[in-house]
Amino acid sequence: MTTVEMVPPFPSPAFGKVKVLLASNSPRRRQLLQMILPSFEIADNIDVDESYPADMKPEDVPAYIAVLKAKAHDDLLEDDELMITADTVVILDGHIYGKPHTREEAVDMLCRLAGRTHHVVTGVALSAKGRVRDVFSETTAVRFADLSKAQIEEYVDRYRPFDKAGAYGVQEWVGAVGISGLDGCYYNVMGLPLHTLYEHLAGFY
Repeated sequence: MTTVEMVPPFPSPAFGKVKVLLASNSPRRRQLLQMILPSFEIADNIDVDESYPADMKPEDVPAYIAVLKAKAHDDLLEDDELMITADTVVILDGHIYGKPHTREEAVDMLCRLAGRTHHVVTGVALSAKGRVRDVFSETTAVRFADLSKAQIEEYVDRYRPFDKAGAYGVQEWVGAVGISGLDGCYYNVMGLPLHTLYEHLAGFY
Protein backbone atom coordinates (compact mmCIF):
# COMPACT_ATOMS: atom_id res chain seq x y z
CA MET A 1 0.00 0.00 0.00
CA THR A 2 1.04 3.59 -0.64
CA THR A 3 0.92 6.13 2.16
CA VAL A 4 -0.24 9.63 1.22
CA GLU A 5 0.73 12.49 3.52
CA MET A 6 0.10 16.21 3.52
CA VAL A 7 2.93 18.57 4.46
CA PRO A 8 2.57 20.03 6.97
CA PRO A 9 -0.13 17.89 8.65
CA PHE A 10 -2.91 19.68 10.48
CA PRO A 11 -4.36 18.70 13.87
CA SER A 12 -7.23 16.25 13.56
CA PRO A 13 -7.65 14.36 16.87
CA ALA A 14 -10.72 12.42 15.79
CA PHE A 15 -8.83 10.77 12.95
CA GLY A 16 -5.75 9.95 14.99
CA LYS A 17 -7.42 6.92 16.55
CA VAL A 18 -7.55 4.88 13.35
CA LYS A 19 -5.51 4.32 10.21
CA VAL A 20 -7.53 5.34 7.18
CA LEU A 21 -7.41 3.46 3.89
CA LEU A 22 -8.87 4.59 0.58
CA ALA A 23 -9.91 1.85 -1.82
CA SER A 24 -9.96 3.71 -5.13
CA ASN A 25 -8.06 3.81 -8.40
CA SER A 26 -9.18 7.39 -8.98
CA PRO A 27 -6.37 9.96 -8.78
CA ARG A 28 -9.02 12.62 -8.21
CA ARG A 29 -10.35 10.91 -5.09
CA ARG A 30 -6.82 10.62 -3.75
CA GLN A 31 -6.22 14.33 -4.33
CA LEU A 32 -9.54 15.25 -2.73
CA LEU A 33 -8.99 13.15 0.37
CA GLN A 34 -5.64 14.86 0.89
CA MET A 35 -7.56 18.08 1.45
CA ILE A 36 -9.21 16.81 4.65
CA LEU A 37 -6.95 14.05 6.03
CA PRO A 38 -3.39 14.46 7.29
CA SER A 39 -2.43 10.98 6.02
CA PHE A 40 -3.99 7.82 4.62
CA GLU A 41 -3.03 4.73 2.68
CA ILE A 42 -4.16 3.44 -0.69
CA ALA A 43 -5.58 -0.06 -0.37
CA ASP A 44 -4.60 -2.86 -2.72
CA ASN A 45 -6.78 -2.93 -5.82
CA ILE A 46 -9.53 -5.58 -5.97
CA ASP A 47 -11.81 -6.00 -8.98
CA VAL A 48 -15.45 -5.75 -7.96
CA ASP A 49 -18.56 -6.78 -9.85
CA GLU A 50 -20.45 -3.48 -9.94
CA SER A 51 -23.74 -4.84 -11.24
CA TYR A 52 -26.88 -3.85 -9.35
CA PRO A 53 -30.56 -4.88 -9.29
CA ALA A 54 -32.45 -3.75 -12.38
CA ASP A 55 -35.29 -2.29 -10.30
CA MET A 56 -33.01 -0.23 -8.03
CA LYS A 57 -33.58 3.52 -8.06
CA PRO A 58 -30.71 5.24 -9.91
CA GLU A 59 -29.91 7.50 -6.95
CA ASP A 60 -29.46 4.43 -4.71
CA VAL A 61 -26.93 2.74 -7.00
CA PRO A 62 -23.73 4.59 -5.92
CA ALA A 63 -24.19 3.71 -2.23
CA TYR A 64 -24.99 0.11 -3.16
CA ILE A 65 -21.79 -0.19 -5.20
CA ALA A 66 -19.75 1.56 -2.49
CA VAL A 67 -20.89 -1.16 -0.09
CA LEU A 68 -19.97 -3.88 -2.61
CA LYS A 69 -16.48 -2.39 -2.78
CA ALA A 70 -16.26 -2.24 1.00
CA LYS A 71 -17.22 -5.89 1.41
CA ALA A 72 -14.69 -6.94 -1.23
CA HIS A 73 -11.90 -5.31 0.80
CA ASP A 74 -13.00 -6.53 4.24
CA ASP A 75 -10.32 -9.23 4.51
CA LEU A 76 -7.64 -6.55 4.16
CA LEU A 77 -8.65 -4.61 7.26
CA GLU A 78 -7.05 -4.79 10.68
CA ASP A 79 -8.81 -3.89 13.92
CA ASP A 80 -7.49 -0.31 13.99
CA GLU A 81 -8.26 0.52 10.34
CA LEU A 82 -11.05 2.36 8.55
CA MET A 83 -11.77 1.84 4.86
CA ILE A 84 -13.33 4.45 2.56
CA THR A 85 -15.01 3.22 -0.62
CA ALA A 86 -17.03 5.33 -3.03
CA ASP A 87 -18.84 5.35 -6.35
CA THR A 88 -20.09 8.22 -8.51
CA VAL A 89 -22.72 8.24 -11.25
CA VAL A 90 -24.34 10.82 -13.50
CA ILE A 91 -28.13 10.65 -13.77
CA LEU A 92 -30.28 12.25 -16.48
CA ASP A 93 -33.95 11.44 -17.06
CA GLY A 94 -33.70 8.46 -14.75
CA HIS A 95 -30.85 6.92 -16.72
CA ILE A 96 -27.39 6.27 -15.27
CA TYR A 97 -24.39 7.43 -17.27
CA GLY A 98 -21.25 5.70 -16.11
CA LYS A 99 -17.79 5.68 -17.66
CA PRO A 100 -17.77 5.64 -21.47
CA HIS A 101 -16.02 2.75 -23.19
CA THR A 102 -15.39 4.45 -26.54
CA ARG A 103 -14.94 7.89 -28.05
CA GLU A 104 -18.34 7.62 -29.70
CA GLU A 105 -20.02 6.77 -26.40
CA ALA A 106 -18.31 9.71 -24.67
CA VAL A 107 -19.42 12.13 -27.39
CA ASP A 108 -22.97 10.78 -27.25
CA MET A 109 -23.12 11.18 -23.46
CA LEU A 110 -22.00 14.80 -23.59
CA CYS A 111 -24.38 15.60 -26.44
CA ARG A 112 -27.22 14.31 -24.25
CA LEU A 113 -26.04 16.35 -21.24
CA ALA A 114 -25.54 19.58 -23.21
CA GLY A 115 -28.17 22.23 -22.47
CA ARG A 116 -29.68 20.14 -19.66
CA THR A 117 -29.49 19.80 -15.89
CA HIS A 118 -28.34 16.42 -14.63
CA HIS A 119 -27.54 15.06 -11.18
CA VAL A 120 -24.26 13.66 -9.91
CA VAL A 121 -24.62 11.23 -7.03
CA THR A 122 -21.70 9.89 -4.99
CA GLY A 123 -22.19 7.07 -2.54
CA VAL A 124 -19.64 6.53 0.24
CA ALA A 125 -19.18 3.61 2.63
CA LEU A 126 -17.03 3.67 5.78
CA SER A 127 -16.15 0.22 7.02
CA ALA A 128 -14.19 -1.37 9.83
CA LYS A 129 -13.07 -4.97 10.07
CA GLY A 130 -16.09 -7.24 9.85
CA ARG A 131 -18.80 -4.76 8.90
CA VAL A 132 -19.82 -1.61 7.08
CA ARG A 133 -20.31 1.05 9.74
CA ASP A 134 -21.69 4.00 7.77
CA VAL A 135 -23.17 4.58 4.31
CA PHE A 136 -24.33 7.88 2.82
CA SER A 137 -24.91 9.61 -0.51
CA GLU A 138 -24.79 13.16 -1.75
CA THR A 139 -26.38 14.70 -4.84
CA THR A 140 -25.30 17.75 -6.84
CA ALA A 141 -27.36 19.26 -9.65
CA VAL A 142 -25.19 20.35 -12.59
CA ARG A 143 -26.41 22.69 -15.32
CA PHE A 144 -24.71 22.28 -18.67
CA ALA A 145 -24.70 25.07 -21.23
CA ASP A 146 -25.36 24.32 -24.87
CA LEU A 147 -22.23 22.86 -26.42
CA SER A 148 -21.74 22.17 -30.09
CA LYS A 149 -20.81 18.69 -31.22
CA ALA A 150 -17.50 20.11 -32.48
CA GLN A 151 -16.71 21.46 -29.00
CA ILE A 152 -17.62 18.15 -27.42
CA GLU A 153 -15.49 16.17 -29.86
CA GLU A 154 -12.52 18.46 -29.27
CA TYR A 155 -12.88 18.01 -25.50
CA VAL A 156 -13.12 14.23 -25.76
CA ASP A 157 -10.14 14.02 -28.10
CA ARG A 158 -7.99 16.28 -25.94
CA TYR A 159 -8.89 15.03 -22.46
CA ARG A 160 -10.01 11.44 -23.18
CA PRO A 161 -12.46 11.32 -20.26
CA PHE A 162 -12.99 7.56 -20.39
CA ASP A 163 -12.38 7.11 -16.66
CA LYS A 164 -15.07 9.61 -15.64
CA ALA A 165 -18.77 9.08 -15.06
CA GLY A 166 -20.76 11.03 -17.64
CA ALA A 167 -17.61 11.45 -19.76
CA TYR A 168 -16.47 14.71 -18.20
CA GLY A 169 -14.38 16.21 -15.43
CA VAL A 170 -15.79 19.33 -13.78
CA GLN A 171 -12.22 20.50 -13.09
CA GLU A 172 -11.31 20.39 -16.81
CA TRP A 173 -12.03 22.62 -19.81
CA VAL A 174 -15.60 21.41 -20.15
CA GLY A 175 -16.29 22.39 -16.56
CA ALA A 176 -14.96 25.90 -17.01
CA VAL A 177 -16.70 26.49 -20.33
CA GLY A 178 -19.64 24.11 -20.42
CA ILE A 179 -21.07 24.19 -16.89
CA SER A 180 -23.24 27.23 -16.28
CA GLY A 181 -23.89 26.45 -12.61
CA LEU A 182 -24.39 23.80 -9.99
CA ASP A 183 -26.41 23.30 -6.83
CA GLY A 184 -24.64 21.33 -4.13
CA CYS A 185 -21.10 20.24 -3.42
CA TYR A 186 -18.56 20.95 -6.18
CA TYR A 187 -16.19 18.27 -4.88
CA ASN A 188 -19.01 15.74 -5.03
CA VAL A 189 -18.97 16.12 -8.81
CA MET A 190 -15.25 15.30 -8.75
CA GLY A 191 -15.88 12.12 -6.77
CA LEU A 192 -16.04 12.82 -3.01
CA PRO A 193 -18.46 15.05 -1.03
CA LEU A 194 -15.73 16.45 1.20
CA HIS A 195 -17.74 18.42 3.75
CA THR A 196 -20.14 15.55 4.41
CA LEU A 197 -17.34 12.99 4.41
CA TYR A 198 -15.38 15.04 6.94
CA GLU A 199 -18.37 15.16 9.28
CA HIS A 200 -18.95 11.42 9.02
CA LEU A 201 -15.27 10.66 9.60
CA ALA A 202 -15.17 12.92 12.65
CA GLY A 203 -18.04 11.02 14.21
CA PHE A 204 -16.75 7.57 13.38
CA TYR A 205 -15.14 7.12 16.81
